[in-house]
Amino acid sequence: VSLPRADARFKLGPARKNPVACIVLGMAGSGKTTLMQRINVHIHENQLPSYVINLDPAVGALPYGCNIDIRDTVNYKEVMKQYQLGPNGGIMTALNLFATKYDQVMDLVEKKADELSYCFIDTPGQIEVFTWSASGNIISEMTAYSFPTVIVYVIDTPRTTSPITFMSNMLYACSIMYKLKLPFIL
Repeated sequence: VSLPRADARFKLGPARKNPVACIVLGMAGSGKTTLMQRINVHIHENQLPSYVINLDPAVGALPYGCNIDIRDTVNYKEVMKQYQLGPNGGIMTALNLFATKYDQVMDLVEKKADELSYCFIDTPGQIEVFTWSASGNIISEMTAYSFPTVIVYVIDTPRTTSPITFMSNMLYACSIMYKLKLPFIL
């Protein structure tokens, strides 16, 4: 171990506060958006400065307000029409297109970073985005590069009474955990 020389000069700037980024993942219908709505209520009631990002291009109406909404940038129905895709392919392609501009999203959050406690990211139920798609890698890696990041994996507990559904959820969770190598809340 080497110590800095006594005459070394250090530039000490103001301490930078980083918000904790929470990427909310889970299968379709697991309750991600409902959890995000409850989190949004909590952060507003407790006046916790947070940034909220919606990455679900197919959601009809959000039950919470967000700072950045993929639907403002990418029209998923137009993507389906233009590329002749079904609903899942349209969502995956919309996210791939949005991921090409994700650096701009991170720039916006970084500008507010000193004021924020959290950055919550709601994702679509097409969990394939984070198991094998490039857009999932781009989103998770760029977020983790900029901020301390945790994956929040949501499971619909009534559905997990079936052993097959439970194991399917656990396999997806393990796959994502090992692929992303980020702290994981199940």
